[in-house]
Amino acid sequence: MTGSDATLQKVSAPDTVKILIAGGFGVGKTTMVGSVSEIVPLRTEEPLTTAGLGIDDLNGIEEKKATTVALDFGRITVSQDLVLYLFGTPGQQRFWFMWNDLAVGALGAVVLVDVRRPESSFAAIDFFERRKIPFVIGVNGFYGEHPYEPEEIRESLALPEDAQVLLCDARERGSCRDVLIALIDQLIATTTRGSHPSPP
Repeated sequence: MTGSDATLQKVSAPDTVKILIAGGFGVGKTTMVGSVSEIVPLRTEEPLTTAGLGIDDLNGIEEKKATTVALDFGRITVSQDLVLYLFGTPGQQRFWFMWNDLAVGALGAVVLVDVRRPESSFAAIDFFERRKIPFVIGVNGFYGEHPYEPEEIRESLALPEDAQVLLCDARERGSCRDVLIALIDQLIATTTRGSHPSPP
């Protein structure tokens, strides 16, 4: 290898992976993207107004004052060779039409769940299951509380035994990073199994 070849090898661009951060309305998607992003995140938040009365379900999240109307975007460098582009999806049903566009090119997803309102994330779980996009569940502990064990949450969401359910805090960078790394490990393991099929 010549010196110029070695230089080119050293400065080669890292692999980039598109990851969706999804879940119901008010589960912490914008918070997670903002907590873990190494750049100032792009946000499309707008104040909640009276126009959403009777449409946006604020039960259990009465303190919420703004909502994502398009997407959140952030970036995190996991290693020298891997950069994740994070796309937070809008949570309200009236903006779900955007999910199909956001899912194009995504290799995996984190579905955030609020145990106070787990039903709010059922649609996101169904979305990724139907499209066969790998995902992990991130159980966002509001106020730092985790009243249920992962096994209990997996059962309540009717997920298979091999589904990863991870307790996290969307406000904490390290906690969010751990969830993303767990997803990447899952994607790598799936790819490795697929490239080495079992003998007949």
